[in-house]
Amino acid sequence: MQTLFVAEPPAHYLHTPPVVVDCSALSGILFQEPWADAAAQQLDGKRLHAPALLQVEVASVALKKHKKGFSAIAADGLVQFAALDVVLHPVSADAVVALALQYNLSAYDASYLWLATELTCPLVTFDDKLAQAAHSHLGSLP
Repeated sequence: MQTLFVAEPPAHYLHTPPVVVDCSALSGILFQEPWADAAAQQLDGKRLHAPALLQVEVASVALKKHKKGFSAIAADGLVQFAALDVVLHPVSADAVVALALQYNLSAYDASYLWLATELTCPLVTFDDKLAQAAHSHLGSLP
């Protein structure tokens, strides 16, 4: 009888499943939004992934906070973001456009959906339209 061997990564890899996080979910935590706790619960213990555009989106949220007079929150959020271990990925422009057209999404939102598809992992968002597209698209994967 043949012996079956299974090679596994170290245990800490098994305890940090990947998740794609969009700016709406991450900004809740970084900029002290009322939905911060809900986002933190979904992201706790997960390995965070996002398209590289997340950096610009977070900067845009910080700028808006600053212009509204919340400079301390904006600055603190940027410090927290810099300390986060988010794996940033380049995206496939043609695949993003195809998903954007298929689900009537912005290229930004389609980037998150594309990455979740590529990594075959959940997508965490507060954006209703993106969530509906992700539910449909990710749910149809083989």
